[in-house]
Amino acid sequence: MPRFIIERNFAEELALSDDGKLHIKQINDTEGVEWIFSFLSADKRKTYCLYEAPDAEAIRRAAEKLNIPADVITPVDQIDPGVFA
Repeated sequence: MPRFIIERNFAEELALSDDGKLHIKQINDTEGVEWIFSFLSADKRKTYCLYEAPDAEAIRRAAEKLNIPADVITPVDQIDPGVFA
């Protein structure tokens, strides 16, 4: 499945409850999107998230349903440090 990095910019500090995480999973499931992990900036207003999804549009649809930003969606491939050894 293709992987994407999503940059999200939030107007306010991000706070996510367990119920919020469950809701995200439920909506993502409807679009065939899987949240792998995220990095949160020190000010808690920006995230960089790794997702698997059929395409960028599926990520956009899920974000729209969740009313969260998906400012930049970049397709990525995985590189392990071992390829440089």
